[in-house]
Amino acid sequence: MSADEILVTAAEAQGIVDRALAYRAEQGFNPMTVAVLDLGGRPILVKREDGCGFLRVDIAIGKANGALGFGLNSRALAERAELLPNFMAAVASLAPGGVVPAAGGILLRPGPDGRVVGAVGVSGDTSDNDEACVVHALRGTRFADDGH
Repeated sequence: MSADEILVTAAEAQGIVDRALAYRAEQGFNPMTVAVLDLGGRPILVKREDGCGFLRVDIAIGKANGALGFGLNSRALAERAELLPNFMAAVASLAPGGVVPAAGGILLRPGPDGRVVGAVGVSGDTSDNDEACVVHALRGTRFADDGH
């Protein structure tokens, strides 16, 4: 396994951000923030569009960070949070970078073995629209995820 197989490159992060924001514009969604994190939850690239509220940066990072921390895309994390709200609130207060259990955070898995190498989080519109931007951005990449 090469280093390239276990990393999300800056070029890949830029492509994901660009495709997500282009799709957002095509669909007429609200301005968004897209955050691409590495496996350790550190930002590779975060972009906040003009007109997107400043808290959206933390929300996008929190969606991606929650996905990384639990090994689940954030839609599944939201479903768990509904069942265990007190636990999720406690975890969210402990996690560096926050945890936002709402659709819009997707794990980056480059191969069929399911190994996670990072995550993307989007915030700015409804959670469903945020997630749609990530799913669209990952199509045709080594991170394509049909099981969001």
